[in-house]
Amino acid sequence: MKIVVGLGNPGAQYASTPHSVGFEAVDRLASELGAGWEEKRAFKCLWARGSLAGIPVLLVKPQTFMNLSGDSVAPIVKYHNASADNLLVVQDDIDLPLGRVRIRKSGSCGGHNGIRNIIERLGTDSFKRIKIGVGKEKSDVIGHVLGKFDPKSRELMDLVIADIPKMVVTVLKDGPDKAMNDFNGYVRTLQS
Repeated sequence: MKIVVGLGNPGAQYASTPHSVGFEAVDRLASELGAGWEEKRAFKCLWARGSLAGIPVLLVKPQTFMNLSGDSVAPIVKYHNASADNLLVVQDDIDLPLGRVRIRKSGSCGGHNGIRNIIERLGTDSFKRIKIGVGKEKSDVIGHVLGKFDPKSRELMDLVIADIPKMVVTVLKDGPDKAMNDFNGYVRTLQS
């Protein structure tokens, strides 16, 4: 089984914010799979089960708030007798411009507190990531990632989110190297 985690913050006030695009990505996957979300209090998450390209997957939305994402993710990985190699995390990335996506096989947290906590709790940084660019407002990073998208940015992010399922399938089915070759040059723009 593969575990696909979308990072975000629970609660309506955080919906449609840059910091919660990981939630949007796994919501899109669940919708395409026809999978319903179940609350799993023991794991501090919502999860949905399905199959992508014939591969059993567990979709996860930690409900711990971003900075404690590992408190949900690490116990799920352990419970399913999985390894970090079975884990794919979909996250926001302020260092990538809006409309860009980057896939990585492993690496540091890059300043992302949710990823930092997952690395700490798993004891390894060897898990795959799909990083969704949300841009950066240099004067107020926290205000930017927790604020709402403006209408044009929202429209662009909706296009990006619609493309994430095929990236996830490529990572799971063909491996991260193929996915990086196919999608690390990905740039989505609004057509004028």
